[in-house]
Order: sequence, then structure tokens, then C-alpha cells
Amino acid sequence: MQNPPIAPTRPYTHREHGIERDDPWCWLRDRDDPEVRAYLEAENAWTDQRLAHLDGLRKQLYTEMLGRIQEDDTTAPVPHGPWIYYQRSFSGRPYVAYCRAPRDGGPEQILLDVNELAGGHDYLRVSGVEISPDHRILAYAIDTTGREIFEIRFLDLASGTLLADRIEGAAPGVEWAADSRTLWWVALDEALRSARVFRHVLGQPGPDALVMHEADDRFRVGVHSTRSRAFVVLHCASSTTSEVHLLSTERPEQAPCCLQPRIEGMRYSVAHQGGDRLWILTDHCPGPDGGQTRGAMNQRLMQASVDARGVGAWELVLEHRADVQLVRISAFSGHLAITEREAGQLKIRIRELATGDEHHVELPEAVATVSVAGNLEFDTPWLRLSYGSLTTPETVFRYHMSERRLEQIKQKAVPGYDPSLYRTERRVAIAGDGVEIPISLVVRRDVVIDADTPLMLHGYSSYGLTMDPMFSLSRVSLLDRGMVWAHVHARGSSYLGRAWYEQGKLEHKQNTFSDFIAGARSLHAQGLSSPAHTVIAGGSAGGLLMGAVINQAPELATAALVHVPFVDVVSTMLDASLPLTAGEWEEWGDPREEEAFHRILAYSPYDNVSAQDYPDLLVIAGFNDPRVQYWEPAKWIAKLRAVATGGDMLLWTHLGAGHAGRSGRYGWLEDVAFDYSWVLDRLGLASAPDAPDAPDAPDA
Repeated sequence: MQNPPIAPTRPYTHREHGIERDDPWCWLRDRDDPEVRAYLEAENAWTDQRLAHLDGLRKQLYTEMLGRIQEDDTTAPVPHGPWIYYQRSFSGRPYVAYCRAPRDGGPEQILLDVNELAGGHDYLRVSGVEISPDHRILAYAIDTTGREIFEIRFLDLASGTLLADRIEGAAPGVEWAADSRTLWWVALDEALRSARVFRHVLGQPGPDALVMHEADDRFRVGVHSTRSRAFVVLHCASSTTSEVHLLSTERPEQAPCCLQPRIEGMRYSVAHQGGDRLWILTDHCPGPDGGQTRGAMNQRLMQASVDARGVGAWELVLEHRADVQLVRISAFSGHLAITEREAGQLKIRIRELATGDEHHVELPEAVATVSVAGNLEFDTPWLRLSYGSLTTPETVFRYHMSERRLEQIKQKAVPGYDPSLYRTERRVAIAGDGVEIPISLVVRRDVVIDADTPLMLHGYSSYGLTMDPMFSLSRVSLLDRGMVWAHVHARGSSYLGRAWYEQGKLEHKQNTFSDFIAGARSLHAQGLSSPAHTVIAGGSAGGLLMGAVINQAPELATAALVHVPFVDVVSTMLDASLPLTAGEWEEWGDPREEEAFHRILAYSPYDNVSAQDYPDLLVIAGFNDPRVQYWEPAKWIAKLRAVATGGDMLLWTHLGAGHAGRSGRYGWLEDVAFDYSWVLDRLGLASAPDAPDAPDAPDA
């Protein structure tokens, strides 16, 4: 093949609000058209051909990264009733096994070996693994396409046999009632929105009972159990509004109890303290007369009583603070753990219920990431924490909340990795409006920082999601070749609280793009790298960021690595039949409204491709991706090839996977090696010391 494939054009024009938008590659939306598949396969073949010279480097990177994985390993055990539960991985096998052992000692039981489920499937994801309260039935959900449409199955642990009960078209995860026979699950609608909650009784024929139908297309519904196991919470939420209902696990036939009917713009979440007490995080404050007050963007902590008659008045416990965001509450019998974010740093505040005394957990590093994770027991003085940083591998601690004692349970083993060789820091860029933009970075200590230092600059910053600094075993292969890895915490994330998010959405979305551009230019001005030595990277909504940035500042970097990019923003947000669209109008705006249409059109990457030189691009798509449809990156590449005056454009589509690429750890490693070999090649770092021949990836 001498030249890249050229996608044929078929005349098509969108007409909205008096504007005509020519879209000659709109036909790529038809996944049943054999020419679509043929075109994607041709793009894959062209990419393979263009990158064939990197086969050796890919194998080298794969070998390096595999060498940093302790293949025979177990996760930190989680106590739960008479058992400890954990996952085990095995050398040469791509998936984990779910295991348990008696809490007081005894032989291991392998409950579910995912490797045994993988036969005959190119893709496999198991999620929503939940044990029944009597520890006799294991529920799990399986997806074999990447479309994120799950089938829920039930395994009898005594006999090792599957029950006849199977639930299809579901979101992953169930929540059990106290009888270990009744459970609640969530059904997906035609747009793959989690829209209905059903009650299922094991072994009972006939249709499941409908518990709730969320009719508003902006909202999704989820279920989770309180740690006290007294309630199952039905949480209905859009990005700006929420509504919580409680189900009794002792009386599963009862109708759900609504804590506070939804009020547009009011967000709240709950935790059950035990007995009749509820903890509530909210950005509002309901008054006794039914009125509401706002002004708590970072949330306040409240409490209320709950009984058979309903929920009592809400009482203030912690007032809103402009500089501290309350992120999450975790209730235990004698303590409350409150996850906070201050100046970008996550902290854990402990409140002793008997005395009201409070303190923060003291952590080993000042700049790190911590979360409350793996706490299945309610009546315990111990809090389990997941911890890490850009230089520290994932570590699990347990913390005695009364004695203020921190104990390490397990740190993820990374063979050959020495954290003392690396350093991390936070820098600041100044945006065009004078706002300071934080940047986290990591680099080897022996690397000399100058304009020739290679840089990978990463971004995301949408939906209020924050990419907290965490360790990556694959990233070490870039750092050991002298690269700096950095992340721009642009507005649109919640790195500096809810206001930071609000300043990067809807009419303020341009701030996200401008902040990232300012971050890159600031690092260059500070003498760290230069455009010729910079690769920018992002995926999904971060792919939108990359697309907008290279339209607005194509000189910023020599190349861009873009995964499953959301780039056809106007057309997607006009199509409510697609997954996510209606629920995201509160994030981007609803382009059926003229003002929002013009605002989105001004930055939509596909609509703003122009005749200019672009950075080289490697774009990754997933044919079964339910979040960002494959045709968005395919149309984008086709248009770039037709319009751009410079730039090497490559598209690779996973034809049997979805949003996250291939499944299994070996498939993941191969994907990363593919990406990194291209990055290193674009930066002139493809030649590297010899390494042992890479082993073949074990079969899935």
C-alpha cells in the first residue's frame, strides 16, 4: 500500500439553526455497511504498514512492562464476615480469579476463575461481583463484546454450579436483600442508559418486579448497599441534580422511601450510620417549610433521622467551606470517615461519634492520592485506605480510627522498580485570564531538564472528574528513556473544588482548552521541553481536548496520541438515540437550542478542521464502543486527511472491543507498547539499548 486509504465521500448536509454543515463522511455511521468495515480494516492495515519498523521496539517495551508485573500475586485481603476475600493472578494467564479463605485460617477457595470464562471470546470483562449475605451465592456480570451490556449470573458456591437464573441487558452489579434470595438489579434501555430497577427472587419464575423507572433521559439510576446492610440506596442522578430512595433489606417488598424529591440543581448523597441516623452530603439545605438554600458548591455535611414514617428534618453538622470540597462520606459504627479535597490534595478526616473529636489521617507523603476503599464491614475500628503517588505504587493501609495508627497491609510489587530514582513536583501555569493552572509531573532524578527534554503532556478535565496523580508501571518505560510525564489540571476537573469544574463546562468549556494550551506553553517557557520534543495525549473527553487544542494551537506539539476521541460534538449531542447524549446536555449544552449550538460549534474538533499543518496523530477507536462511537474518530481522520496541509494521520480501530481497548492484562500491555513505541518514534527515541526477545502474549 503506497498511500493511506481515502474514505469515499457521499454528499450529506446537516441543517440546524440556519447553518449548513457538510458532512460527506456521515455514511461511516452505518456499522452494517460492508464498506465501513472494509474502510476501517484498510486503515488498520495502513497503520500496521507505517509502524512495522517499530515491531522490535514494541516487543522490547512489552518485555519491560511485563517484567514489572509480579504475575503470581494476590490483592490485599478484605475481611467480610467469616471470610477474607481477595483476587489472585497467575503467571501466563490474563485474567484474575476471585478467591476467599476462612478468616481464622484454612484452605483457599477459588470462587470464580475468569480465565475459565474467557474461552472462545476475543473480549471479556467481568464486573459487579457480589457475595450474598449468607456467603453462599456469588453474583457476577459478564460482557463479551465491549458494548457494556452485561449478563448477570449466579454461582452456587457449595456445588460450584450456575443457577438457572440469568439476567440480560443489565448494568453490572446487584445488591442483595437480607434473605440472600432477593436482589435488586438495573436494566439498560435502548440508549444503554441505566433506567429501571427491578427486584429479582432467585428461582422464582415470571417477570421481575419493577421497583423504579427513571423516565428523565438526563438521569441514570444506580443501586448500592449501605455499609450497615440495613438499606439499599437507589440513586437517581444527572450531572447537576440527584434524588435518593431507600429500600429496606429486611423488607424487600416494601416500596422505596424518597429522602428528598428532586429539585433542579440540588445534589445530595447519603450514608447510613446505623439505627435511625443518616449522614447527608449536599449543596443545598432544605428548610422546615420546604424551602431551599444554595451556596454550598463544595457541599455541607448534614444528618437526619429515618424510620418507618420517613425522613426527619436535616440538621447541619459541617458547614460549607469555599476552599475545601467534601467528596465522600463513609460511615462505620463508631466513626465517620470524610474524604475532602483541599488545594488539589485528597485528605481523610475522621470523626469519632461518641465524642465528636476530629482529626486527619497522617499519610507518608505530602503529595499523594488516597481513597477509602475495600471496607465491607460496618462494626470495626479499622479503616482501609488505597494510597499512591506518581512515584509510589498502589499501597493498601489499614488505619485504627481511635488509636490513630496506620499499618501497611500490602504494596503492589513492581519488580525492578526503585522509587528513589524518580521525583515528582507540581508546577503552575498562568492562563490567559490570570488564573493559576496546576500541573503535576514526574521524571527521573538524573534527567537534565532543558528545551530538548522529551515531554508527554496529558489532559482530560471534563465531567468534574479529576485525574489524581497515581503510579503507572508502564509509564516507567518512558521515564527511563529520559522523558517527563505531566498532567495539566485544567478547569473542568474538580482538582480545586466544584467551582473549578463549573468554570470548565457549558459556556466556560473553552477554559479547558485554553488552560491546557497555557500549561504547555508555560512548561516550554520555563525551559522544560519545546514543541518539537512534546507529545500531547488524552482519551475520550480528553480526546475532545486534544482535538480542540490541535485546531487552536497546532504548533504546540510534534505529535498527539488520542484514544476514543469525542470529536463530533455537535452531531452527537443532537442525536438523543445515542448512549450518553441526553445525559450530557448538562455538561456541554443542548445544541437543539441555538445559543448552545453556536457555542459547541465554535470548538467541536470535527467541525473546525482547517487547512493548516497538524501534529502527527495516532488515533485509537473501538468498534463496539458505546460511549464514543467508532465513527467519530473515523470521520475525523478522514476529514483531516482531506483538509490538513501537513501531519501524518494514523487510525487504529479495535474491531472486537470497546471504550477501553482489549481486555486482559496481556492485551492491555500490547496496547500500551503499541502506543509508546509510536510516541518514542515521534520523539526520536525509538533506538534504545538491546533487550531480551519479548515472549509471546499468552492466549486469552
